[in-house]
Amino acid sequence: MHSKSSQIQTYLERIGFTGSLDGSAKTLAELQECHLHTVPYENLDIINHIALSLDPQDVYQKIVVRRRGGYCFELNALFGWLLRELGYPVTDFVARFWRDESNTPPKRRHHVLQVEAEGATYLCDVGVGGIVPRRPIALIEGLEQQQGDECYRMERDPAYGWVLCEQKKGDWQRIYSFTEEPQLAKDFVFASFWCEQAPDSIFTKNPMLAIRTSEGRNTVAGREFRIFTSAGVQTFTPQTDEAYKEALLVHFGIQLDT
Repeated sequence: MHSKSSQIQTYLERIGFTGSLDGSAKTLAELQECHLHTVPYENLDIINHIALSLDPQDVYQKIVVRRRGGYCFELNALFGWLLRELGYPVTDFVARFWRDESNTPPKRRHHVLQVEAEGATYLCDVGVGGIVPRRPIALIEGLEQQQGDECYRMERDPAYGWVLCEQKKGDWQRIYSFTEEPQLAKDFVFASFWCEQAPDSIFTKNPMLAIRTSEGRNTVAGREFRIFTSAGVQTFTPQTDEAYKEALLVHFGIQLDT
C-alpha cells in the first residue's frame, strides 16, 4: 500500500492539478474544475454487471490507478476523501434528483458534498453526467451564481431543503435537492445498490458517459458519441467493438480492461 501522501499526489496528477494546496476557496474551485475535466462520469461497470465498491480505496484503484470514471456514489466518495485529506471539512448529503424526472418527487439517489472553505459553505459535486456547476456553489439562498454560459442559484424548500436550480430560457428549474442530515458512507450503499440492480433504474439500460472539455463536453448515450464544441456538435456511432473502445480511449481516456 502506498503512503497516503503519495496517494494524494497521484490523485492530483490524475486530475491535472498543479496549484497551491492552501485550503482556500480558490483551490477548492480549481480542484473541482480539474476533476470534471479529467475524470469521466460513466456507468460501464453497471452495464457490464461488475459490482461496484464504494470503499474509497477501491474507488481510488478504479479511478486514479486504472484511470476509469464512475458515477456519483463513487466520484463524490473519492473526491470527498481527497478534500478531507487536504484539510477541508466535508459533510456528505443524499439528494433527490429532479432534472428530467417525471415521477416526482424523485427518490434519494444522488450523493453531494458540503465543503467549508475560508469561513464559507459550498456545495461541491463531481458526480453528475449532465451539465451542473463546474465550480463550487455558495450555500446562500437566492444568490445568482454565473459560471460561463450557465447560471445557478440555491433555493430553500420547506420539505426538500436546499434546492440547486439552473436558469434555462429565463426560467429557474430544479436540478436536485437535499436536506442537511449528514450521511455515513454506509448510508449510500442502499441507494447505489438500487441504481445497480433495480429494473427501472436508468443506470442499467444503456451506457452513459460525460466529461467536460476545454471546448465543451463529450458524451455517450448508448453507442452514440456526441462531441460538443463552440462550433456545434459532432455525432458518430462506432460500427465495431474495437472502434467503440478506441473512441472511449480518445474522448474519455478510458481503457476498458481486456
